[in-house]
Amino acid sequence: MKLNLKRPLAFFDLETTGVNVGADRIVEIAILKAMPDGSELIKTMRINPEMPIPLYASLIHGIYDEHIAHEPNFKQVAAELADFIGDADLAGYNSNRFDIPVLLEEFLRAGVDFDMSDRKFVDVQNVFHQMEQRTLRAAYKFYCDKDIINAHSAEADIIATYQVLLAQIERYKDTDFEDKQGKISRPVQNDVDALHAFTNMNKPVDFAGRMVYNENEEEIFNFGKHKGKTVEQVFDIEPSYYAWMKQGDFPLYTKKKLEEIWIRWNKKKEQLKQERQQQAEANKPKAPQAKPQQNPARPQSLEVKKEKPAAEVTNDMLEQLKMKFGK
Repeated sequence: MKLNLKRPLAFFDLETTGVNVGADRIVEIAILKAMPDGSELIKTMRINPEMPIPLYASLIHGIYDEHIAHEPNFKQVAAELADFIGDADLAGYNSNRFDIPVLLEEFLRAGVDFDMSDRKFVDVQNVFHQMEQRTLRAAYKFYCDKDIINAHSAEADIIATYQVLLAQIERYKDTDFEDKQGKISRPVQNDVDALHAFTNMNKPVDFAGRMVYNENEEEIFNFGKHKGKTVEQVFDIEPSYYAWMKQGDFPLYTKKKLEEIWIRWNKKKEQLKQERQQQAEANKPKAPQAKPQQNPARPQSLEVKKEKPAAEVTNDMLEQLKMKFGK
């Protein structure tokens, strides 16, 4: 059968120096790019991790220091890999928890902004674990009735992963699945959107699982003392938690997503502050204004009253004075 694709779907697998997402490096990458027309493109590269490969890792994937001594480092091939993947959706086996976070760390260290905002992610392991609970080797045997030749080589594993997904779609297309809430559906369909929804039930924010989305599509912490609280709620009560995580031993992509939320939270905080200031200004009592007088009284000029001139003294007046005072 052929995958029903709206755009390319890039299956990829990594062999690494270990399982620490933030510290370990890629030593081999294989990408199978399934195209909407049914064609397939494969690119496989060995990469110098610029650090010794631990023996326990070499014993698993068979790649030793001498095998990658003259290979390019990731920074030298990052642009080529990003261009090969293009705008494809991503798929893999346990890819949501390991391969995608490790690849993003490598791109960030190389200075390549590998945009994840509009991609779908199909984790074949999640289909398998939720439907059958097995490993890749068992999955390949169970679904395809084949044994993986050269297991733990990136290319063999990714081809097996691709074939397992095709078999899963065929096997479960009419199979009911009951989720934890008792809702029954048929989620395994030949549709990348449906597979993305089914294999990303935990809805990680940063792929490493330090932050996930809740039922309200809010970012919440998924670890530590603030587990279950929204990231913005923690910023409200303990903003120093942001600095602690930024300085801590967390994956670069986790820190990038955390910073995006921090910037958004600060913008909301500043906007709320401005709104409160505007509201306070609107509610501030205004000083009463003097009402203009319609008929203002005209100022009166000060008038100096002039004294009347003294009356002229006559003989009659003198006679009256004599009679009054007896003089």
